[in-house]
Amino acid sequence: MENFFKNLLGLKKNKHDDNVKSFHDAKAKEDDCKIVERGVLTVNLDKIIGSVGKYKDFDSRFRFRNQEQSSRFRSIKQAMLDQKVFPPVKLYQIRNDFYILDGNHRVAAAKDLGRQEIEAKVTELISSKKNLENLLYMEKSAFLAATNLPDEIELTEVGKYRYFEKQIKKHLNYLKTDSDSEVDLKKAARDWYDTIYLPLALIIKRGGLLKYFPERTISDLYAYVSFTHWRRRSKRKYGIGLYKRLPGDMESFRRLMLDKSNPEYPEMKRTISAFVFVNVKGAIESSVVDKIFKVEGVKEVHSVHGNIDILIKITLTRDLLASDAETIGEFVDKKIRSISGVDSTQTIIPAISKVKDQFDTAELF
Repeated sequence: MENFFKNLLGLKKNKHDDNVKSFHDAKAKEDDCKIVERGVLTVNLDKIIGSVGKYKDFDSRFRFRNQEQSSRFRSIKQAMLDQKVFPPVKLYQIRNDFYILDGNHRVAAAKDLGRQEIEAKVTELISSKKNLENLLYMEKSAFLAATNLPDEIELTEVGKYRYFEKQIKKHLNYLKTDSDSEVDLKKAARDWYDTIYLPLALIIKRGGLLKYFPERTISDLYAYVSFTHWRRRSKRKYGIGLYKRLPGDMESFRRLMLDKSNPEYPEMKRTISAFVFVNVKGAIESSVVDKIFKVEGVKEVHSVHGNIDILIKITLTRDLLASDAETIGEFVDKKIRSISGVDSTQTIIPAISKVKDQFDTAELF
């Protein structure tokens, strides 16, 4: 269904860009290529982006450019709906992209029906060009072949896939001493992926780190955190102290995750409170109080006497790397100062706080 809605909601592109890619154009950008037969594979349809000979017949979503569906296309589409089994299409592969050698109509019909995958006989062209893209692809291919892990780990630096494999081999040695059953590299890799990589990646994702490193991936940040904390054992003082929340070695972290029958990974966020003094324009204080009170994050609003008009208490959460002042300042600027009638604000961030237990205010009446 995902492909169906992509086709349905796809925005119109410039005519120059609105076509599938030419295999020959893509191949011309590579140096001499080694040809490797990969056999019959299940290929994600989103990765099929071009064609060898009919790239001018389809737009970028593999719809007919002339808006007319041929009788052949309609019959293939109906046969797919009737669950007819087709022979595998034939594809060329250049890194992560696939180009149709034979089976354009079958691919177009499958995409039109919202299918996710298709069986294909794949011939891969491996470029000899030593650029970053090719080096990363070769490293990733070797890593996936050795570990049999899902094609979901994306790294942007050369050498990091080898670092991951070293981490898995270290985990393999641990499992061999900790278990009586036979464990090979692929089994160790799956255990590492499920009990170490995914939990830490989720913690990093929930911590909001990616917005500080827009050109990096979750896998990049996992590599950085795991290397500095578990291998280099560096101390970090920024943010809320991710390194204080994680065990000091990889296997201790794994045991912590396994001890949780339904893991609730530590949220890399912290609650912070502040007080904001507000002065208003003219005699519109009560309406401003009402507007402020509706803002999410505002816990208390008081109209007061003296040099200020309104006292606000706010309670916010901040992510891993943001500072208290940054989070509070952005909130006050966007949520409080933007309210009509607010003339000026002053923010007070507590250094040390002590709070007595809450009591039932109903006892006062």
